[in-house]
Amino acid sequence: MPTRRDFLRLSALATAAGCTLGRIPSAFAAEAPFIYGVQLYMVRKEAPQDLPGILHAIRQVGFTQIELFPIVYTHPAPELRRIVADSGLGLVSAHFDYASVPTKIDYAHQLGLEYMVCPMIPKDQWNLDGFHKAADDFNTWGHSVHDAGMQFVFHNHCYEFAPQATTTDGTTTGFDELMKHTDPALVKLEFDMYWLAQAGQDPLTMLTRYANRVCLLHLKDRIANAPTGFVMGPTAKHITEMGKGTLNWPAIFAEAHKQGIRYAYLDQDDTTLPILDSLKENFAYLQTIKA
Repeated sequence: MPTRRDFLRLSALATAAGCTLGRIPSAFAAEAPFIYGVQLYMVRKEAPQDLPGILHAIRQVGFTQIELFPIVYTHPAPELRRIVADSGLGLVSAHFDYASVPTKIDYAHQLGLEYMVCPMIPKDQWNLDGFHKAADDFNTWGHSVHDAGMQFVFHNHCYEFAPQATTTDGTTTGFDELMKHTDPALVKLEFDMYWLAQAGQDPLTMLTRYANRVCLLHLKDRIANAPTGFVMGPTAKHITEMGKGTLNWPAIFAEAHKQGIRYAYLDQDDTTLPILDSLKENFAYLQTIKA
């Protein structure tokens, strides 16, 4: 008799063309609204001081989801799940540090997550061998996360797009190697539109190219005439509220909507406005988007 492990793995392989959870068939995508949330990193200063308070404030702005960040994992999973539920926010996705992924699968399962996201590869692995190691780890973790009834997801920045080697096919990047050496059924993507643009990539083109992998979106805008690059840090942050920058949000959302992507998280790393004012301005802009 097939085990639960067999069933989940077969389900994953059978759905290699798209995300297995939280995604709707394209035939129904036109009628399904986006669900907008906030990545907790955006309120990393406020959350440790008053987590229930900042979550309630996010809900009052109008967002209906939260995506967790490791600063709140000092709470036992049932308690954290209750805090989020009491705020009126939904919870399907959370970020986990690279090294902690294999040890946090049960914690993520207790939270009731659909998506377990790794947001960053350690800096000492930003080389060809390091990306190959990450690909092997992602495949291994992807199996384990599937067996726990969730989806493993990788979140991009800009460093992955730095050239790593020259091959007979041209120059390869860390991102190319990750895509080449990971199982599309087990390793999905959370595309950060800003960081794609910062790396010199066209977000709409990338969204279309990896339609079989993208499950989640991260949102923040990019100021005009800012230099692109692959280096992380203050010099890479040309971030502003949505609608005040250069990203083509109507086209991005139209493509995401066509693909049946449901969850999009605001993740504005830094704001010049007070945080609640920035949240309100971003949410107001999102209400103008008609996919």
